[in-house]
Formats: sequence, structure tokens, C-alpha cells
Amino acid sequence: MTPRQFLKKYRYDERLVTGAYYPLEPLPVEPGDRIGVVLLNLGGPDSAQDVEPFLYNLFMDPAIIDIPLPKFVRPAVCRYVARTRSEKVGKDYEVIGGGSPINRLTREQAACLEEALNALMGPGADVSFHTYIAMRYWHPFSEEAAAKMKADGIDKVVLLPLYPHYSKTTTGSSLFYWWQLDKDGEIPRWPTTQVFEYAANPKYVQAVSERIDEALQRFPREVRDTVQLVFSAHGTPLKEMKERRDPYCCLIHATVDRVMALRGHDHPYHVSFQSKVGPTEWLTPSTPDKLKELGEAEHKAVLIIPVAFVTDHIETAYELDVEVRQEAEHFGIEHFEVTSGLNCHALFIEALAEATVAQLRLPAPPPGIDASGDGAPTARAYPLRPLDDLPHFQAAERCTRCHQCEYIAEAKRWDASEEVPGPPTDRRPTQV
Repeated sequence: MTPRQFLKKYRYDERLVTGAYYPLEPLPVEPGDRIGVVLLNLGGPDSAQDVEPFLYNLFMDPAIIDIPLPKFVRPAVCRYVARTRSEKVGKDYEVIGGGSPINRLTREQAACLEEALNALMGPGADVSFHTYIAMRYWHPFSEEAAAKMKADGIDKVVLLPLYPHYSKTTTGSSLFYWWQLDKDGEIPRWPTTQVFEYAANPKYVQAVSERIDEALQRFPREVRDTVQLVFSAHGTPLKEMKERRDPYCCLIHATVDRVMALRGHDHPYHVSFQSKVGPTEWLTPSTPDKLKELGEAEHKAVLIIPVAFVTDHIETAYELDVEVRQEAEHFGIEHFEVTSGLNCHALFIEALAEATVAQLRLPAPPPGIDASGDGAPTARAYPLRPLDDLPHFQAAERCTRCHQCEYIAEAKRWDASEEVPGPPTDRRPTQV
């Protein structure tokens, strides 16, 4: 489906926010079934020549960029903007190696997940898992993934976003695209389920915390205790939250809340949003504004955690580690680091495996399903249940909120026995 064809078919409805294109209940699986796990991600240009068409595909998506223009005008406008921006953006990609690392890293994530899922099932389960990649704005597109799945004889499908926090602009767009292909008969119609969010999965949360620990070691020992943590998430227009009730902002803050609870609130922390495009109002504060505020308060050491990104790409490797680093230096911040993406962190792969298996009614429980991950003392054992059956955290339990909070959503609680400690009184964030 071309971007122009997609634009003609696009109609906003509440499923873009609720994700209800496919059932959320687990799929029944029979012995011998071949399960296709489709990893939904953004994609990125492989080379300088790919930058302009990649940008065109991105700008043409009305689910992510809501341009108030007639549909017949939009293609020409997007073509012009992509052409004029491609030279500058192409130079940014040159700085990080000439293309986006997201495609290679997602392939590695898919391979690790496939291995983990099949190991989890055990050799005698008679069910096999096969992972596929469906990028939204560059190859391999959903159509390419579906063609491989058809050739592989896939029987059942789990749509698994590499976005822990549901948003209309990310998971919602990918789900709508896959559903439209399904509806139009452009891909086979498989029994399908989906993962909505895993913002508070304990293994995902611990993986983020471990990346923080790794990055803190890069600071001089004498300033390590003074480091300010800034969780930087990709921004969205404010209207997505205010008018469309997109749960994204609340889910971002839910992850931050769980990470800091796990860490015992060991550092002051903040949440900000990056990558604003266009004149409309977006979620605030912006990451540069937050850094300016910290610099004016004479904080000299800052660690950026790209909390919404599980795979390194231009917005981590260039925007944060190059552009934002320069801004931080301008604001007087002397020690500045950025955590690496989760990429193939073993606990993150386990979190993805848990989210997948929870959406399947398997012939027999896989061995080791209650195992506590990599054996780290903070990894708790908890039984997996269908994601739609998991309770939510209560709004009163979450300390981390933004000044614009609409109390739209709370993350799923994977471990019903999990304690929810608040921060010490002297560390309590009012509005971060």
C-alpha cells in the first residue's frame, strides 16, 4: 500500500487510541501450530539515498503528523518537505554511520526473541515461534513481513510493538496499517492477537534501570552522586492527550515511576519530551528546556535516559548524544551522558517473550514460565496471565505525573503482589 493509498483510506476513530483492531484475549494454540510474532517498529533509512523517501513516508502518515490540509494537497507538500529536509537529515545520519542502526538492531532483537521463545517452549512442546519485522516507514514493510509469513506457513499471529507505551502515533499507526492490509485482502487473514502495552513489565523496568547503572559508571566518581536523571521521551502533540485521550503520556510516567521505585529513588529525576515538529503545542517540558532549567540551577551532571526508545536510532545516537549534548554544554552542564538503548538486553528480550506468551493459550504451560529472569535479586517471579486480565496500577499509587496530567491511563500490573513504595519525602516529585 503506497502512502497515498493509505492516506485515502485513513479515517480517525477511537481504535487508534484503544488499539482495538484485533482482540486482546489470548489466541488458542494447537500442537503443531507455527506462531508468527510480528515486531512493529519505526524503521529508518539504510543509506543517504533512502533518507528522502523515508521522510516522505513518515510525513505522509496522518496518524503521526496531523496536517490540516486537504488530502489531495498533502502528497505534494510532504514531497517538498522531505526533499528540502533530506540534505540536512542526511548529514545527521552521516555522523552516526551513514544510515539508521534501527534496522540492524531490530533484526538482532527479532533473532534473540525467536530463540528465547522457542527455548521457553521446550523441545517437546510441538509449537514453534517465528519472528518477523514490520517497519512502518521503511523496509521491511508489513507487506514484506506478511509475504514471508505466508511462505513459512504461519498459523497464528501476535502483533508485538517495540513501543512499550501505547500511542496512536506509534503502535496505533502500525496496527491500523496492518488491519487495513488485512481488510483489503492484501495480506492473508490469520487468527491474530496483539500486545497493547508493557510499560510496567518488571523485567523491562529492570533492564532500563540496569542501563542507568551502566551509564552512571561513565561519570567521574566525585560527581556520580549528584547526577540528575532526565527521562527523555518522544513528544506528541498535546491534542492527542487532551482531545483524543491518548494514554501515551501517562504510560511514560508509569515506567519512570516504576524504574525510580525499583532504584529506591536514588537520584533526583525529571521527565521531558523531545523531537517536536511543527507549530502546534506538544507535551512539555521539552528536553532542551529541562536542561536549561537544570543548568540555571547549577546542576553540573546530567544523565539522559531515552525511555520511550528500546532500539537505538537517530533520535538517540544523534539528537540526544550530539545535538542535545551541545545544548547541555551551552547551559553549563559539564558532565553529560546518554544511556544506550535496550536493544538486545537479556531482560528486555524476556519481557518481550512474556508479553507474547501471555497472549497465547498454549497446549501446555511452557517450562520455567514462572522463572525470575536472569536470577538477579530484584527480578521477582510472577505467573503470566492474559494481558487483558491484568489489573492496573491505581492512580493514587503513581507519584510521577506531568503538570498537564489528564489521569487517562495506568499501566498494567504484571505482579499482583508487587509493593508500590513512594519516594522519600525529600525526593517527592511534584510535577516532573
